[in-house]
Amino acid sequence: MNIWAIEKDLNIKHFLVELVCRYGENTFSLLEHPDQYQAVEIFLGNDNSLSAYIYTFAQAPGKYGVDIKYPISTHNIIGENENLSLEQVFSILCVHFEL
Repeated sequence: MNIWAIEKDLNIKHFLVELVCRYGENTFSLLEHPDQYQAVEIFLGNDNSLSAYIYTFAQAPGKYGVDIKYPISTHNIIGENENLSLEQVFSILCVHFEL
């Protein structure tokens, strides 16, 4: 993934750079949402049934929101993890993806 070629805001790009630094370039994949400048959805490898949607819209400056998505949509956690620091985001991702 060429982070600098993706049309996303700087905080999302910062998240993606940190993601690659922590887990390597080919660990996560992006589920494209080209119309969402302040958000990105990631999943492990090629299995997009378990994903995380990271966003900066409607958050305090420098903060993130994370929606957790499971194969059974009734288990999804939407709108519960907001105004998080980058470290809090990675803590949630570690649990969600069992890293």
